[in-house]
Amino acid sequence: MLRYALKRLMSLALSLAVASLVIFFVIEVAPGDPASYMLGLNAQPDTVAALRAELGLDVSKGQRYLDWIGGMLRGDFGTSYTYRTPVAQMIGDRLWVSLPLALYALALSTAIAFPAGIYAASRRGRAGDAAVMGATQLGVAIPNFWFAMMLVLVFAINLRWFSAGGFAGWDKGLWAGLRSLTLPAVSLALPQAAILARVMRSSLLDILGEDFMRTARAKGLTRSQALWRHGVRNALIPVLTIIGLQFSFLLAGAIIIEQVFYLPGLGRLVFQAISARDLIVVESVVMLLVFAVIVVNFAVDLAYAAVDPRLRART
Repeated sequence: MLRYALKRLMSLALSLAVASLVIFFVIEVAPGDPASYMLGLNAQPDTVAALRAELGLDVSKGQRYLDWIGGMLRGDFGTSYTYRTPVAQMIGDRLWVSLPLALYALALSTAIAFPAGIYAASRRGRAGDAAVMGATQLGVAIPNFWFAMMLVLVFAINLRWFSAGGFAGWDKGLWAGLRSLTLPAVSLALPQAAILARVMRSSLLDILGEDFMRTARAKGLTRSQALWRHGVRNALIPVLTIIGLQFSFLLAGAIIIEQVFYLPGLGRLVFQAISARDLIVVESVVMLLVFAVIVVNFAVDLAYAAVDPRLRART
């Protein structure tokens, strides 16, 4: 297990190095100069040059890349061009919204998908299976931003159970914070739950046809006992893959939902930074999100090894 984990760590470090190069140089070749953008069209060349020097934009791209990487390794993400605030502080403030939102949505998605997928697999070809698959097809087809607006219309405007947008803040209490994130979490979770339920059903159906499942039944286990003791565990590997990908998506890809609900999260921060040509914020936030995706994939690989001992035996 240790050898397997070390190999995955080496792969993680290499992936981060390649990702940092791609992120930096792709963003740097984007048209437009941050200093010129900040000063406007009528700015004098010497004023633009002075601002470029102040922002550290007058050195070579290679030197800026090394300075950026070195700063991140020390925990220094630089200073925002627009807000003149440490980027690490901005990320920390927004992370306390995006991370709980992603975890909340993932918990809801998993809580819905697991029972639905297992129920559909255990009743293959029956009315219950058809009902679950029809509901998941609808969940996959509906855009989450449209669903988010419907939730606002029903639960915020008509029923007034939740606010239509904004974030109350964790200083107002756990319930107030979770209440602010409930509608965004539901709008993110249901489409993901539909995907996860379909994967769970498909994986479990494949396992139910294996020889060891028939052997378990022949030894006297009921269908339900064989399903829960042997089937579900062995069906988890593809499901873990989807859960890892979903968490990465929920953390990094909730820009539209954060815009709909006016949440001060990482997605909205990236959107605002791109609009203002605040390159250092864009680079740092995207790199942080890539790091989160790679770490989640690393955790999923370790979960594979824990669930399936055959993977450990191959290393």
